[in-house]
Amino acid sequence: MKYKTLAITVVMVLGAAGAAAAHHSKAFYNLETKVTVTGTLTEFIWTNPHTWIVVSVKDPDAGDDVEWRLEGGGPYGLANRGWSRSSLKVGDEIVAVVSPLRDGTPGGEFVSVSANGVPVGEGE
Repeated sequence: MKYKTLAITVVMVLGAAGAAAAHHSKAFYNLETKVTVTGTLTEFIWTNPHTWIVVSVKDPDAGDDVEWRLEGGGPYGLANRGWSRSSLKVGDEIVAVVSPLRDGTPGGEFVSVSANGVPVGEGE
């Protein structure tokens, strides 16, 4: 009976780990391509499980503003890289290197970010 309970527990834990890994998949992003996004910060969302940077970018062809939503790691991971809740402020001029969304919509996962010409976090 103990082995049956242990087996069921192991299966449940492994199943949960698989679901967690799927949740954190980067399949949406083209990790082989990097683009540079330049614009004005309209929102910085410092929350679990992922942080978000929302940038208003001027479309060079149409002249309209386009909203780019850039996903980052969780606050704990970014804090370990020198980020904080106050690293970015609405109105900051942002330059972000991004792995873009595969479907071509304006968004992606940020790799590095500068605000007002100053790199945010370490190694940038």
